[in-house]
Amino acid sequence: MNLFSRHFFLLLWCCFVSVYANSVSGLNHDGLALMSLLRKWDSVPASIASSWNSSDSTSCSWLGVRCDHRSHSVVSLNLSGYGISGPLGPEIGQLKQLKTVDLNTNYFSGDIPSQLGNCSLLEYLDLSTNSFIGAIPDSLKCLQNLQTLSLFSNSLSGEIPESLFQNLTLQVLYLDTNKFNGSIPRSVGNLTELLELTLYSNQLSGTIPETIGNCRKLQSLSLSSNKLSGSLPESLTNLESLVELFVGHNSLEGGIPLGFGKFKNLETLDLSFNSYSGGLPPDLGNCSSLKTMAIIHSNLRGAIPSSFGQLKKLSRLDLSENRLSGMIPPELGNCGSLMSLNLYTNELGGNIPSELGRLNKLEDLELFNNHLSGEIPISIWKIASLKYLLVYNNSLSGELPLEITHLKNLKNMSLYSNQFFGVIPQSLGINSSLLQLDFTDNKFTGRNQLQGSIPSGLGGCSTLWRLILRENNLSGALPEFAENPILYHMDISKNNITGPIPPSIGNSSGLTFIDLSMNKLTGFIPPELGNLINLEEVNLSSNQLEGPLPSQLSKCHNLGKFDVGFNSLNSSIPPSLRNWTSLSTLILNENHFIGGIPNFLTELGKLTELQLGGNFLGGEIPSWIGSLQSLQYGLNLSSNGFVGELPSGLGNLIKLEQLHISNNNLTGTLAALDKIHSFILVNFSYNHFRGPIPETLMNLLSSSPSSFWGNPDLCVSCLPSGGLTCTKNRSIKVCDSQSSKRDSLSRVAVALIAIASVVAVFVLAGLVCMLILCRRCRRDLGIEHDAELAAQEDPSSLLHKVMQATENLNDRHIVGRGTHGTVYKASLGGDKIYAVKKIVFTGHKGGNKSMVTEIQTIGKIRHRNLLKLEDFCLRKDYGLILYVYMQNGSLHDVLHGTIPPQTLEWSAVDPNIVEWVTSVWSSTEDINKIADSGLREEFLDSNIMDQAIDVLLVALRCTEKEPGRRPTMRDVVRQLVKRNASIRGKRS
Repeated sequence: MNLFSRHFFLLLWCCFVSVYANSVSGLNHDGLALMSLLRKWDSVPASIASSWNSSDSTSCSWLGVRCDHRSHSVVSLNLSGYGISGPLGPEIGQLKQLKTVDLNTNYFSGDIPSQLGNCSLLEYLDLSTNSFIGAIPDSLKCLQNLQTLSLFSNSLSGEIPESLFQNLTLQVLYLDTNKFNGSIPRSVGNLTELLELTLYSNQLSGTIPETIGNCRKLQSLSLSSNKLSGSLPESLTNLESLVELFVGHNSLEGGIPLGFGKFKNLETLDLSFNSYSGGLPPDLGNCSSLKTMAIIHSNLRGAIPSSFGQLKKLSRLDLSENRLSGMIPPELGNCGSLMSLNLYTNELGGNIPSELGRLNKLEDLELFNNHLSGEIPISIWKIASLKYLLVYNNSLSGELPLEITHLKNLKNMSLYSNQFFGVIPQSLGINSSLLQLDFTDNKFTGRNQLQGSIPSGLGGCSTLWRLILRENNLSGALPEFAENPILYHMDISKNNITGPIPPSIGNSSGLTFIDLSMNKLTGFIPPELGNLINLEEVNLSSNQLEGPLPSQLSKCHNLGKFDVGFNSLNSSIPPSLRNWTSLSTLILNENHFIGGIPNFLTELGKLTELQLGGNFLGGEIPSWIGSLQSLQYGLNLSSNGFVGELPSGLGNLIKLEQLHISNNNLTGTLAALDKIHSFILVNFSYNHFRGPIPETLMNLLSSSPSSFWGNPDLCVSCLPSGGLTCTKNRSIKVCDSQSSKRDSLSRVAVALIAIASVVAVFVLAGLVCMLILCRRCRRDLGIEHDAELAAQEDPSSLLHKVMQATENLNDRHIVGRGTHGTVYKASLGGDKIYAVKKIVFTGHKGGNKSMVTEIQTIGKIRHRNLLKLEDFCLRKDYGLILYVYMQNGSLHDVLHGTIPPQTLEWSAVDPNIVEWVTSVWSSTEDINKIADSGLREEFLDSNIMDQAIDVLLVALRCTEKEPGRRPTMRDVVRQLVKRNASIRGKRS
């Protein structure tokens, strides 16, 4: 059999099989078309798969299919909401008798098939809420019987075809929420039967065509969230049947046309987020059916028309974020249906009209960010339906009436930044479902701050979701907290709250933010804080908390910031905190932590700031510190007793902006930092660094030379190429220069030593006791080098009197706080005034020996201007040191000889003169511009001038604003003794 014959018989066989299959199945034409569609779909529910049976004679009994009862032709296909996915095949065009196609809310994808144009009898086509792409097929112009076309919520693109508006029978056209661009076709005016047109949430541009005014039967027009420009066309006023008009979120300008008052059926008007010129047309008050009017953030000017008081059905009026001025019209009190009145962020002034109190359905009143004054009328406090009252950032005043406690529906009341005064009713919130309350920045109780205690019932308010009471004068304890899963924000910072953090705070399981900083909280951090697994930020800094960090905090996996700085927390940092993998900021500075830098920090890959300064961590800075390469904003390891050299890995922190390692016992060079170019602030002072300062740090040496002081072996290299200009800073020597021999100290140098000594003694008590458990000693400072200090547990009679005078160190006698202790003033009558400093050193090893060493060191220096320590004593957990309380004087007087230095006040070193001296020295490095003119002859000897400069630098370091940056007394004495030894050597 030849090839042709084989092909012929194969074709004949296929035809036979096809005819036989049709005869067996008996399925009519429309049923076969539907089966072809089914085979193209990727996913169909079992209900359709089982219902659509190819063995049936017709498809009329299939799920979602309706037929003409005579011809058995399919007239309706409704498969909405079945979750079908896949393309809509071209076979849809074979259903020639279709009148309704509803495939909305499925997952159809691909193009809309052009074959739909063959279904010329279609009246209703809904393909909305699917994933169709591409353009609207031009073939849809053939659907001349189409009344409803719904294509919204797809990904259709391109321009809206002009031909679409040739379907003169269209009544409903939904094309919103797609990606259409171009302009609205002018042919839209052809649709004279159109009732609803929605084109919002596309990318349409150009102007709204004037022809829109031909669609006189339009009831709903929505053009919002496009890129339309130009003015609202005057022809809009022809649409007297409008019920809804939305044109918000465009770039429209020009005025709002007069004539809108003819819209007697208009219920919703939203013209928001445009840039109109002019104001509100008064004839809007004639829209008697209006229920919602929103013209937000649209550059409106002028007054609110009093005619708006005619809108009896108005339930929502929102004119916020404009530039409206004048007064709130009292006529608004006639809008008896009003439930929401938002006029915030305008330029409205005058009083709030009492007529608003007639709005007995009002739930939401938002008038914040205006220029309103006077009192809130009592009639408003009596609106029982009120839920939201936001009037912050005005000039309102008056007292809060008792009626405020009867507002049972109240959820949010924000009065901050006004001039309210008087007492806040204690029962506020008890009878309501209060969620948010903010009264800050007012004049309650006449002091611009809230006073008294936090109402105990506040913690039991189960509907509270934000609690903001920051920056007041609130005292007493925190309330107990009941079960509350919706409270997510708590800010009670900068008050005078005392007592412990209640463990019941763990009941507020929804908390994401806690700020209790800058209070007087005591006791331990409750382990129950670990129950708050949604926490993102915790700030407990600047309190008096003690004890270890509870390991239960490790359950707070979402923490991004944790700040407990400036407390008395101790023990080692628990390794369980390695679970804080989202942490970016960890602040533990100024506590009593021990045990070195914990190595689990390497697991915190998002850490950008690490503050560990002012603890007792000790040991060497670990080599792995360089693996914290996300560190950017700061690394603070100062005042921790670290020893050894800087690890080379520290140079890997190439994004680090601030590094503080001052007041340690670090040695070696700064070479590890020579590749870091990101520094904007560093402090290496008072260590034992040596060698040249890296070139990358030279700019910081120029701007902040004090950050390098206290390292006498640091130097500055001068490159032969001239690439680096030698510094003129006399506090840092040139690496290749020899120090010149110095003559004996002149009276100027002696005077400046006295100044340094007097200023340094201000820091003496705290820094002497920084590493000690105080022992009592009744002798003067002139003790033998090898003398041991006798330990006596009982205080002397003088100390006993001081304790009585200070009521056992009651807070009311505090005159100052430092990094390492608290100073109290004790008046024993007459001119017997003493200062006693208490330093807590729980957990510090070797304090006894350290104290002996410090006191012996002090005994090496004698001068009439050194303050005399009167007494000091030992306790198990703290020490006390007693000295004369000095008064009446300033650094300026000492420098210029007007009063004796020994009368320099402990707590009142003139900050202005310190700043002046620092500024002059930093900019000029000329001692002649600082010292008294009568002393300048002494400076003709350059060696004497160098000595005076060296001592001045010590004095400036002793008056640093930050206590942590001041040198220890041991460093001061060591430097002065060194200079004294140099003089004796020259004399011999």
